[in-house]
Amino acid sequence: MLFTYLLRLGDNGLVLAQRLGEWVGKAPVLEEDIASTNVGLDLLGQARLWLAYACELDARDAPTLRTEDRLAYFRNADEFRNLLLVEQPNGSYADTIARQYLFDQWHVLLLAELTASRDARIAAIAAKAVKEARYHVERSADWVIRLGDGTGESHARMQTAIDSLWMYTGEMFAIDATERALVEIGIAADAQALQVPWIEAIRTVFAEATLAVPGDDWMQGAHSRGGKQGLHTEHLSRLLAEMQILPRSCPDAIW
Repeated sequence: MLFTYLLRLGDNGLVLAQRLGEWVGKAPVLEEDIASTNVGLDLLGQARLWLAYACELDARDAPTLRTEDRLAYFRNADEFRNLLLVEQPNGSYADTIARQYLFDQWHVLLLAELTASRDARIAAIAAKAVKEARYHVERSADWVIRLGDGTGESHARMQTAIDSLWMYTGEMFAIDATERALVEIGIAADAQALQVPWIEAIRTVFAEATLAVPGDDWMQGAHSRGGKQGLHTEHLSRLLAEMQILPRSCPDAIW
C-alpha cells in the first residue's frame, strides 16, 4: 500500500515536470521560461525523493534492481499512478497556468498535511517540498489573476482553460482503499478533507481574477477510477514516449 502511495506522490511531480519542460525555449517571455523551468526542476527533485523511498520499500520486501530512474523510464503508462490533471497537454499558456494553479493549490495543502505523517521519511520529504510548493502556488495564482483580469482575450482564454480542466480536479479528493488504510494509521493525508479549503482558496483567487468557478459541480473523482489506479488519457502515453525514448533505446548508457 505504501509503495503505491509513494508512486502516486512521485508520479505527479515527474509527469508535471515533464510537461513544464516542454516550455523550455518556448515560454511567452524569458522570465517565464526560466520560472517554469525552475518549478519543473523543483517537482522533479520532489519526485526523486518519493520514488527513491518507494524503491527502498520495494527492495526491502522483494529485492530487485529497481531505482528511481527505472521507475521513471521503464514503466508503461498503465503502471503510472499520477493524477489525470497533470498529464493534460500544455495547450496555450493559459491552459498551462490553469493546470498548474489547480494542482499547486491542492499540492500545498496535501504537503502541509503530510508534514504530520507518522512515517518520518514522508514527513521529512513533505517538510522540504512544502516550502517550494508555497512559492509555486503564489506564482501560479498571480498568473491566474494577471490573465483573468487582463485583456478580454486573456480573460476568455483563462476561463476556457479552467472550464476544460475542472473535470479532472475531483480525482485529487477521491480516496480508495489504499489511501484509506494509510489515512487510518496516520501515514497518508486525508485527501477528502482538503476539498473545502481548496475550493475556498480557488474562489478567493478567481474572484480577484474576475473568473467564474465552473457552475457544474460534477468533478471526476469519488465514484470513478482514474490515473491513481493506472487508467490514463492518451496524452500520458505520448508524453512517456518522448520522455523515455533515450533510456529505452540505450538502457546501459551513462553520462
